[in-house]
Order: sequence, then structure tokens, then C-alpha cells
Amino acid sequence: MNYLFPNIEFVHPAFLVLLLLIPIVPLWLRWKKRKMNTSFTLPSLESIQDVNTLRSRLVPLMPWLRGLACAAFIIALARPQLALKEEEVKAEGIDIMLVMDLSSSMLAQDFKPDRLQVSKRVAIDFVDKRPYDRLGLVVFAGESFTQCPLTTDHRVVNDFLANLQCGLLDDGTAIGMGLASAVNRLKDSKSESKIVILLTDGVNNAGYIKPGTASEIAKEFGIKVYTIGVGSMGTAISPISRRADGKYVFGRAKVEIDEVLLQKIARDTGGNYYRATDEQSLEAVYAQIDQLEKTEIDVTVFKRYSEEFRKVFIWGLGFLLLEVLLKLTVLRTLP
Repeated sequence: MNYLFPNIEFVHPAFLVLLLLIPIVPLWLRWKKRKMNTSFTLPSLESIQDVNTLRSRLVPLMPWLRGLACAAFIIALARPQLALKEEEVKAEGIDIMLVMDLSSSMLAQDFKPDRLQVSKRVAIDFVDKRPYDRLGLVVFAGESFTQCPLTTDHRVVNDFLANLQCGLLDDGTAIGMGLASAVNRLKDSKSESKIVILLTDGVNNAGYIKPGTASEIAKEFGIKVYTIGVGSMGTAISPISRRADGKYVFGRAKVEIDEVLLQKIARDTGGNYYRATDEQSLEAVYAQIDQLEKTEIDVTVFKRYSEEFRKVFIWGLGFLLLEVLLKLTVLRTLP
């Protein structure tokens, strides 16, 4: 087993034994050279002992270049391969639909910079922690829309989350419509665990599907709903009107969240209701849901390999050519 480079495997590892010869051969050549060459005694070396030129500094490097070249060629013969995937693993897989409120009140500034930006950021962190789940995204205001169907490509989900903004849909809070859209995406799922995480900061006041009806359908299909009420207690600086140019006018408004409705939806479907009054409490809510919803499954991941011997061989050629180039230029000797 390769403990030094756990992701590298060799097709012909026997060739690696030749690496032991690299330090032995220079020692043998030096011993043979000393045996063959004659020597003579000089009266003094004081005149040249402090000479330090580019040539004198490069000469000791030559054996190293040749050794590195030989090592690279031997490793290339062993045919290294980079394993791009791991073995079969145990993982947790659940189908999750995120339902995000995009009504104008999500721009309230009791969260910094506002409720929507914080909700998006925390949701993205949650997605990153669920690598083996299928996730999707539904948004709602006065109407609902499936922004992203269930997918294992979490980069796509996070891109959609990052680009959410208020004003894309007719204003209002259609909680029933948002939940119904999520249920519609989950009802045919074969997963043993199907959940909805519904986040809102208001009271249901729009849509032609009542929240109670949507929760009954969710219960019928075995879909658990976690509801989150986002907003501080009391009042907050929120949009109170919108100008002709589309910009919102802000003023202090009362924070109204239909906690009774959200508690009933969660209770009827086997989920929980949470109230988040700041970013830290919202992070804690998602962390708790993350711990509650874990189902172990087998995930088979096939190994793919990338051939690396060409790169190693090119490095060997580079070291060898550098040695030859130095011998023909800076370290050139006269016959």
C-alpha cells in the first residue's frame, strides 16, 4: 500500500527497486576513479582556496541533475497513476426542497445587511454540508416558482441561491403555494426520507392553495416539513412602499410572522418549527436540521485514473537536457 502518496498507484511497482541503485552507482564510480587516477602533491592551495565562481558553484550540482533524471525515468517505467475517485463509501442521502420567501419584507434590515442575504448565505452553507443529498429550490412571494428541481449538482443549487432577489415575483406571501410547489417536486421521489425546509418572515396573504391543504398533501406523501420564521421581535426597518422606478422606500414596521400556522404545518407533517431572530440563531436552526435528518446509504463510486508517467518522463528529460546544456556552455572543458 502506498502510504507516502495515497492517491498514486503504480502499474509496475517492481521497477522502483532500481531507485536503490542511484546512490550506489556514483559511489562506485568515485571509488573506481580514485583507483585509476594518479595524484601529486602541491606545496600550497592558499591562492585558490577562496575562489568562488559560477562554474565552481555549478559543478557540484551536476551529479544531482543526473540522479534526478535517472529517478524520473525509473518512476516513469513504474507507470504512476493518479486515482481520481475513492472507494465505496457509506453516505447520507435525502431529498430536500428548500422553500425561500422572496416577498419584499425579506429586505428588512433587522438582519445585516438584510434577511434575504443572510438567509441565502446560511442556506448555501447548509447545501455544502449535504454532499450526497439531492436538493432543489422553490421560491415564493405572491406566487410560487420552482427555481431548481432536485439535483445532486450542488453548485447549480448554490448559484440559484446566490442570485435570488426580491421583486422577481408579484409581492405577497403565498406560503401554501410555496409548500405545494415543493411537495409536487418530492411526491414521486423514491427516497426513504423527503423533507421540505420552508423559510418565511410573514403571514399567508396570497395564493389559491391554502397552507393547510398543502400540508395535508405533504403528510399524504410522507413529506416532513421544517418551518422557519425569520425576523426579530417587535419592529424592524422594512420596505413600506415602492417607487415608480422600482426602488423600495423603507420605514419602521411591525414584524408579523404567523407562528401558529407554521407550528401547525410542522406538527402535522412530523417536522419542527423554529424562530430565528438573528444570523446566529438561523445558523443554529440549519445545524439542528442537519443533525436530525441523516439516513445512511451505500454510495458506489467508481475509480478513474489519470496516467502521470508522461509528466514524470518529461521532468527526467528536462534534468538530462539541463546537464548537457551546462556541459556545453558554462562547464565546457578543453580537450
